[in-house]
Amino acid sequence: MKSVSEVDLLAARAHAGQVDKNGVPYIEHVRAVAAGLAPFGDDLVKAGLLHDILEDTDWTAERLRETGVPARVVEIVEAVTNVPGMPYEEKIARITADPQATLVKISDNAHNSRPDRAAQLPPDKRERLAVKYRSARAQLWPAARQEDIEAIVRIVNPPLLAELSEHVAALDGRRGVPRSGRPGPNLRPMRRGAERDQMGSPTSPHPRRWA
Repeated sequence: MKSVSEVDLLAARAHAGQVDKNGVPYIEHVRAVAAGLAPFGDDLVKAGLLHDILEDTDWTAERLRETGVPARVVEIVEAVTNVPGMPYEEKIARITADPQATLVKISDNAHNSRPDRAAQLPPDKRERLAVKYRSARAQLWPAARQEDIEAIVRIVNPPLLAELSEHVAALDGRRGVPRSGRPGPNLRPMRRGAERDQMGSPTSPHPRRWA
């Protein structure tokens, strides 16, 4: 059974030569997604490292299993892989049927939504993707525990904590729960450099498509 370091090496080799829209090596995106999943154990870290391998390389699920990637990790990767012709909203709904796949997609969405990534895009595309990702969060976040979402967002994209706080407040308002009756995200600012320390490397965008 492959270790996290072995899966990281597998991902680096599989994505070798791929770069994002800003010319940053693709592996940095999958490593950033995996970093956000560190609080949840090795299987989710491995799934984060491999979350785009079926979509962006010639690797198959069968080959991953034969190579020693745990079967459950492969299942999660399959769950978050795009199905050709499937509408995006349907894809997100399919992901939320699997709690662990949901966390992987929340981390992927958080990294794709980083302000520094969006700043590199043309204004029209930036706005279109912002709407798309926010719509996805409206489906993903209700399917996960608040504390799990916060743990991911704090590592991958701290500015999203404000949106998470609004999301929780809106849910409480619809349920008639007093705001003081439920703790929201811990909005303490991270110390300078902490985000980079937690992620292990500078963040970077996705290579061919952000989804």
